[in-house]
Amino acid sequence: MKIQSILLFLLLPFVGFSQSKLESIKGTWITNVGSDALLSEKNIKNSVALCKAKGINTIFVVVWNNGVTMYPSKVLQNYIGLLQDSVYKGFDPIACIVKEGHAQGLKVHAWFEFGFSYAYKDSASIWNKKYPHWAGKNNKKLLLQKNGFYWWSSIHTEVQKFMLQLIEEVVKKYKVDGVQGDDRLPAMPAEGGYDDYTLALYKSATGNDAPDDYKEKNWLQFKADQLSIFGKKMYQSVKKIRKDCMVTWSPSIYPWSKEQYLQDWPQWLQGGYADAILPQLYRYDIKAYEKILLELKKQIPPNQQYKIFPGILTSLADGYLIKNDMLQSIIQLNRANGFTGECLFYFETLKKIDTIY
Repeated sequence: MKIQSILLFLLLPFVGFSQSKLESIKGTWITNVGSDALLSEKNIKNSVALCKAKGINTIFVVVWNNGVTMYPSKVLQNYIGLLQDSVYKGFDPIACIVKEGHAQGLKVHAWFEFGFSYAYKDSASIWNKKYPHWAGKNNKKLLLQKNGFYWWSSIHTEVQKFMLQLIEEVVKKYKVDGVQGDDRLPAMPAEGGYDDYTLALYKSATGNDAPDDYKEKNWLQFKADQLSIFGKKMYQSVKKIRKDCMVTWSPSIYPWSKEQYLQDWPQWLQGGYADAILPQLYRYDIKAYEKILLELKKQIPPNQQYKIFPGILTSLADGYLIKNDMLQSIIQLNRANGFTGECLFYFETLKKIDTIY
């Protein structure tokens, strides 16, 4: 069977949530960077209460960041000897926020923020020391890094196994309403793929050596297809544990997502392994946002639009804060174009904006 036929079979549609079952998402991301929302039970209760007061119905909470978990993880401990991010000192913020969120009637999704990257501005990461063969490589055989983030070979079978174990652990351990991968899951900088594992896989599948040009059409598509196959595998793995646990994705806007990070997410939508997609429409002015929103609308079949909830950039740790008028204009644009909800990056915005919903 040729490689094209194998890929076609692996990417065949998979049945997901129906329109009648999917609640409109009015969400926000809670991360551990530039925020103290997860540092204590009191902070979590206050954070959930604020979400509820602002009309948020879904929280996407970070569980994996900077190469460690926010919760006590046996999987992490088995791999690198650490139980969780030391800042929590035995406290389990994920158990706490799931309990408190559900008590307040909010959905809580586990967000694997770091995805297939393992370190930020740290080439001497413990991950590199223990698993050097996992490291992604560019066409000069240097460690794969982009914008300060160091990446694994996202196609490597051992890397994918670790990530699946982490995700399965969360779904089994907590009553989360969903799990989410973002612009780093499943993803890899397009410059990658030059590690020994991926080069051998490509040679075996096609009979050809990988070109030096990482953007060469067939080579780029092959890498993107491998990540799409993982996305479907992750979806099926979660559903096998709990059918009612959603699997959502928050990739960059297409086709930039594919060209830069190998995220061919329209394929995920078509293949049926996306219960919802929250594309990152991060723009700083309303005209730019409207332009990208209309482009998004053209990229998705009308009968799939109910699964799409735009991601909005509302604040950053560097001090950026969206103006309330612009936020309201964005929400109005979303509704006028048939999008029933959105997700705000990130939670700290709620402390500074008077009105959201």
